[in-house]
Amino acid sequence: MPEVLLIVGIITAIFVGYNIGGSTTGPAFGPAVGANVITKVLAAGLMSIFFFLGAYTIGPQVVDTLGNELVADTSVFTLRANVAVLFFIGGALFVGNYAGVPASTSMTAVGAIAALGFATGELNWDILGEIVVWWVVAPIVGFWVAGVVGRYFYPRINAWVAIEGNREGRPMVTLDRSGIAPRLQFGAGANRREITGALVVVGIGCLMGFASGTSNIANAIAPIYGTGDVDMTTLIVIGSVAVAVGCFTIARRTLDTLGSDITNLPLTAAIVVAVISSGIVVTLSWIGIPASFVVIATMSIVGLGWGRATRTTTLSDVRAGERTPVSVGALTAEEEGERSPKIGEEEPEDIPRAADLFDPSTTARVILMQNVVPALSTVGAYLTFRFVPIFGF
Repeated sequence: MPEVLLIVGIITAIFVGYNIGGSTTGPAFGPAVGANVITKVLAAGLMSIFFFLGAYTIGPQVVDTLGNELVADTSVFTLRANVAVLFFIGGALFVGNYAGVPASTSMTAVGAIAALGFATGELNWDILGEIVVWWVVAPIVGFWVAGVVGRYFYPRINAWVAIEGNREGRPMVTLDRSGIAPRLQFGAGANRREITGALVVVGIGCLMGFASGTSNIANAIAPIYGTGDVDMTTLIVIGSVAVAVGCFTIARRTLDTLGSDITNLPLTAAIVVAVISSGIVVTLSWIGIPASFVVIATMSIVGLGWGRATRTTTLSDVRAGERTPVSVGALTAEEEGERSPKIGEEEPEDIPRAADLFDPSTTARVILMQNVVPALSTVGAYLTFRFVPIFGF
């Protein structure tokens, strides 16, 4: 029976890893894909590689932390309980991935483990309280920093960077496989600044993939590792392979959501979002908080889109030769035969409407699902451990 439960636990851990790949690839590489810098396949490959590097180097420390500090008495991590914890983590993440919304793996996993601790009376409330406070503060910081940048500084940054991205739907960076070893190939017409910007946004995506590996591998394998039946390295390899499968399959939906559905991201915007979200994630990791970088990155994208869409600007009146302040409300009102002027530009025929910069309905769906998914994991796990007698608590 223990051998059967162990096999079931490993299969469940693989399922969790698969969904982690689906939920974390979007925040890391959604901006680069949405700006047509790289393809979804290249994004999945880079995410898989850097996730494994993070999981193998720093991940073991996070696995130990998650299994030893959140629950006061680790004896509650029985093999049967671990299978149930992983089931609720994987099932809840699958709901979010199926809806095309990347949910926080950290929130979902900590919720399930905390539910086990609460049901057994072994939950460390001090540790949980500290984590939750930062989970609330960090996305708000990301939203407002990105919003301020989008509203007041984005035109300046865009002029300084001078990156337009690929406007014909072709990715700027691809892999040339004609030789013995694959090499990067840049799209025709890309200037030096665009190439530099592309490398920056892809590099930051790789950094976020690495950061995801350091923290999220624990969400898939920590309960199984706690049993002592499988060594750390083997579990990391199994979990990372499962994540890679998720990156190449179900992650396509979350890449679409964070790359184009919430807000129309040119390459400059992608760089801004990546810098803000990765900076917050690295800071939280440095102080020992399991960072919910899915939520932070998502709220940074939302904040930037909102900031750009609500910004007031000045338009040239060609006939009068004067500059007149115009609110975003006026820009969204189109008259027959005319297009709304582009925010931040003097040539109205080139800009999309404010609604193209920020989609409130998609934003509401993302925020709703990112709260529903951890709730499903937490409530489901608590009710199971509290009232199902087979767990013996």
